[in-house]
Amino acid sequence: MSIPSAVKSTPIGDRQQLVDYLAAGEKPREAWRIGTEHEKFGFLTDDLRPPTFEGERGIRVLLERLAERYGWDIAREGDIPVALSRDKASVTLEPAGQLELSGAPLENIHETCREVNSHLKEVRSIADDLGIGFLGMGFQPKWRRDEMPWMPKGRYKIMREYMPKVGSLGLDMMTRTCTVQVNLDFETEADMVRKFRTSLALQPIATALFADSPFTDGRPNGYQSFRSQVWTDTDPHRTGMLDFVFQDGFGYERYVDYILDVPMYFSYQDGRYIDLAGRDFKRFLRGELPDLPGVRATMKDWADHLTTAFPEVRLKQYLEMRGADGGPWNRLCALPALWVGLLYDDDALGAAWDLVKDFSREERHALRDGVPKHALKLPFRGHAVRELAAETLKIAAHGLKRRARLNGNGADESIFLEPLLEIVEANQTPAERKLELFNGAWNGSVDPVFREFAY
Repeated sequence: MSIPSAVKSTPIGDRQQLVDYLAAGEKPREAWRIGTEHEKFGFLTDDLRPPTFEGERGIRVLLERLAERYGWDIAREGDIPVALSRDKASVTLEPAGQLELSGAPLENIHETCREVNSHLKEVRSIADDLGIGFLGMGFQPKWRRDEMPWMPKGRYKIMREYMPKVGSLGLDMMTRTCTVQVNLDFETEADMVRKFRTSLALQPIATALFADSPFTDGRPNGYQSFRSQVWTDTDPHRTGMLDFVFQDGFGYERYVDYILDVPMYFSYQDGRYIDLAGRDFKRFLRGELPDLPGVRATMKDWADHLTTAFPEVRLKQYLEMRGADGGPWNRLCALPALWVGLLYDDDALGAAWDLVKDFSREERHALRDGVPKHALKLPFRGHAVRELAAETLKIAAHGLKRRARLNGNGADESIFLEPLLEIVEANQTPAERKLELFNGAWNGSVDPVFREFAY
């Protein structure tokens, strides 16, 4: 979600405030919630092009009609609508108009699935009248980077100018990728550390299971999750596997050190974004930025700055699982099911940690680097990632069954793992399925994906 932080502009007096901000996310088990976010590509149903912001069939009209018909509040930059909010959920825009639902913090995945379904129905009721469809994949399959529109948001203008200075694929990340992620709570610092380490080591498994970005510019790109590959050449200062998380002594303070070393993008001052790309946040703390002479960072600036790091797992006042490609409705429910099953049950968390605790740094990186291309078929420890994924899903399923959150039919949350179990059983990722269609029934065209896999 890319809207200005609602944290108060409290002056930062010392480094401990930054640590305390992260610690303030601690919650007792009964208060743990599930926040699911997903992005999707819009396309015009007649020519498949992404909709622009303005125009009779533009994103602006879509947002305004959603707000009017379904009671969303509009957030604006100046007079430009850039986000919607309602009942602790929000609808926001990614740089090329990818539409994101940032869901409310909910108690179980049955609620999450109802929320996603309701959102997609609302969007479709407006989009159908405009001749707009939406597609869930990890990477834009057809249109070139220079054919993608840009949304009129101040934050994105700054990032657009800065990205090419630090990597060759940052603009692709901004305009041509979509993801699904889940945000989960922790009880104590020790609980956060255990969950961070376990989920970071297993994040490549999620990437493999959800791999769904095999096309670029209308042709196969040689990857199964090109979205994941894009992150390897976006900005080395704010991405990656965070080896320090596995070192002795890791906790809130070490993560603060990491974030303080991440170069800045901006500060949101008086309703506008100030371009501070590449600046040192530590100098901002001291009021030494030449762009803002004498102005010292506030807690709002800190909360905003935390959102500008993009590791595979991100810590704010909760943990964000960031490894999965966007996809269809049932996989939007499967992603939170996977991680809730692994991290919200003590026995499952212990079993998941046992699975990965002896991975070496080199093995963790080999998984991260190899999965975008090979996914489930990547060799690992004499087997393939498929076997590791199968064991991970088994642990998650047991965790969800022990949680025993039942729907009206008496089914627990493990039902939402079914799409992932089918992928492992078939040993065929969503990307491989689409490549099979591309080379067969689609006759070498990606255009059918917009019809056959649209929401």
